[in-house]
Amino acid sequence: MIASLYSHRRPVAVVTGGAGFVGSHLCERLLADGLEVVCVDTFETGRMDNIRHLLSHKSFSLVEHDVTMPLDLPHAQVAEFYNMASPASPPMYQRDPIRTLKTNVIGALNVLEFARSTGARIFQASTSEVYGDPQVHPQPETYWGNVNSFGPRSCYDEGKRAAETAFFEYRAKYGVDVRIARIFNTYGPRMSPEDGRVVSNFIVQALRGEDITVYGDGSQTRSFCYVDDLVRGIVALMRAPVAPTAPVNLGNPGEFTVLELAQLVISMTGSVSRVVSRPLPTDDPRQRRPDISRAGELLSWQPEIALPVGLSRTIGHFRAELDSRDSANALLVAL
Repeated sequence: MIASLYSHRRPVAVVTGGAGFVGSHLCERLLADGLEVVCVDTFETGRMDNIRHLLSHKSFSLVEHDVTMPLDLPHAQVAEFYNMASPASPPMYQRDPIRTLKTNVIGALNVLEFARSTGARIFQASTSEVYGDPQVHPQPETYWGNVNSFGPRSCYDEGKRAAETAFFEYRAKYGVDVRIARIFNTYGPRMSPEDGRVVSNFIVQALRGEDITVYGDGSQTRSFCYVDDLVRGIVALMRAPVAPTAPVNLGNPGEFTVLELAQLVISMTGSVSRVVSRPLPTDDPRQRRPDISRAGELLSWQPEIALPVGLSRTIGHFRAELDSRDSANALLVAL
């Protein structure tokens, strides 16, 4: 597979975590932009179904590799490197906290070494989780955060914070061109039904007619960015003529309570589900909303897809996937 990479003499973009929810949409966009795309993934949380439609594309290559090990890819022509490698939902990153920490910290060092050796411009997918349970609202990039360094979410929160440090140290010492986005809650097609985040949980529960589980009283707030808007922001940040000297928030500043989201999903799916309360998890943020002033000023970027529009598309995705699974299960039973 590696020997066949870069065969069309176009600029190359490498996407680690490229079979993930956001990574697969990013691969699709980069191919549409005329780049050769090398998708790197371990398929621990990424899914082959997310990229299956890309496998026959003449400019797409797939490499199964773990970023906690140094990358062994041909160096020539790599222009853009997007580090999207990491589980992003609490159930997935809490499954193996040490591995999550290694992926975010050792993985960051390995991709930075690759970028240093190739001269590639490199993007890091950081997260709004670096703000922890914020005491400033909305959250600007200048806010240092309120993070529990040894709580159940810290493997991800602190891993991403350490990765940001590594990126800016490589910039300072080696002159690597780094771009960092702090990504807020993102949703859309290709999320896994087992993802574990609030949008996917609510939609799957509603479509199955199950109780919709709201943690706490549902008054905690979130801001939801549709995946197409996020990908557009990521590409704009990567291709900005001058690298920002600090991270840039990417997210939708529209703010909704978790209970409002549950009620909207029930209404849009026509579900008979009822809302039930569960205890609030430890360190679950009470408020989360991005200040995207910097993204507007530096990138002329703002989200365009309203929540009901994005939810409609996402519900369609989940409905089709669940129907497909039900059909496959029925066939197995019949056999």
